[in-house]
Amino acid sequence: MRPAKDFFTPLAVGAPAPIREVPARPSRMIHFFDPSNEKMAAKVPSMVGTVDVLLGNLEDAVKAENKEKARQGLVDIAKATDFGDATQLWTRVNALDSPWVLDDFVTLVTEIGDKLDVIMVPKVQGPEDIHYVDRLLAQLEARAGLSRPILVHAILETARGVANVEAIAGASPRMQGISLGPADLAADRRMKTTRVGGGHPGYLVRQDPPVGPDGPDINGARTIFQQDLWHYTIARMVDACAMNGIFPYYGPFGDIKDVVACEDQFRNAFLLGCVGAWSLHPAQIAIAKKVFSPSAADVAHARRVKAAMGDGTGAVMLDGKMEDDASLKQCLVILELAARLSAADPELADLYADPSANAGSEA
Repeated sequence: MRPAKDFFTPLAVGAPAPIREVPARPSRMIHFFDPSNEKMAAKVPSMVGTVDVLLGNLEDAVKAENKEKARQGLVDIAKATDFGDATQLWTRVNALDSPWVLDDFVTLVTEIGDKLDVIMVPKVQGPEDIHYVDRLLAQLEARAGLSRPILVHAILETARGVANVEAIAGASPRMQGISLGPADLAADRRMKTTRVGGGHPGYLVRQDPPVGPDGPDINGARTIFQQDLWHYTIARMVDACAMNGIFPYYGPFGDIKDVVACEDQFRNAFLLGCVGAWSLHPAQIAIAKKVFSPSAADVAHARRVKAAMGDGTGAVMLDGKMEDDASLKQCLVILELAARLSAADPELADLYADPSANAGSEA
């Protein structure tokens, strides 16, 4: 076990120093694209500034015969595109047990490491996987002469990964966040669903039977409520991330046409503490932007609570509801997120503007 004092020491001579705090950049939607698909790749430059994260996918969605083409395609796109400050460039490399992953790391870090913000690692089983990636990236960063470390994002796609999620979240200063990978996780757990994310009509609770003259009528009309298969896993992932100062994300929602259910699933994740989700189709970009940005009403209420609480101690009544120090802490989360998003999005800056601040400046 490494001594605590060595945790922020570079793992290779000449590698950049590890970061001590993950940059809190907007990442409401992680939009996937296939670099081997020329039509899809051609759209990347026009999407810069419209999405928070563009992710060049090299893993499962890319056929084996296209792996090298996808890797080179991502290199070409990164070299030819200015991503600016508003859009991050991420990639999802192949699984650590695949024959392609070593070339993914070597090629991407040495050729476009200065453009890559985050490398997403699939099917992370435990902290040992992160330790391997951590050391390898340090060696390659030193070789490439990079001045900043590339961050690492893990995907929870196995039962063992979920069991080790706290250790994974704290395995390296490089850890940026963790995403839920529901499809592979469902298969690994032997769950009986073929859906990619979302709920299931068979996973439900049913209202008690109505009581008639002869007692409970089990065949009578009874309301049912569909449940969320992923609630436990998301909540555990959020706790692990919060404990280690990194960011949790909902993963893919596979039913592209069901934008209503997609929005519901994204909102559930947002309310539980996730900061973003994957978008697999342009239709999901707008959903993620809407859901993972607090509403103007929530921001205004949070601002009122902060003003009313003064030094943050005691309790006050607002609109017939008690607000105390715990309420203030919740409101500060909303205000911090609103400030961060406003800095990168002029539309949200206008939406979240404080009318009292404008009135004060005019006076």
